[in-house]
Amino acid sequence: MPSAEIERLIKSAIPDAQVELTALVNDDDHWAATVVSESFRGLTRVKQHQMVNAAFGDRLGGELHALQLTTRAP
Repeated sequence: MPSAEIERLIKSAIPDAQVELTALVNDDDHWAATVVSESFRGLTRVKQHQMVNAAFGDRLGGELHALQLTTRAP
């Protein structure tokens, strides 16, 4: 999955998200993402990651094989 599509999906689910992507392998299939959003404030890291993962639906683990997440509030 191209980086632009990953960013689009995350921002569609979390509109105020600031997204930074890094390719872990040059195959559009393994990415690291740092996502910063005010909506994460007060949430556990697990809840933050669940919010991001929900943006991908069933595409995570299939079309996008791996997404390493770092999340935080600003």
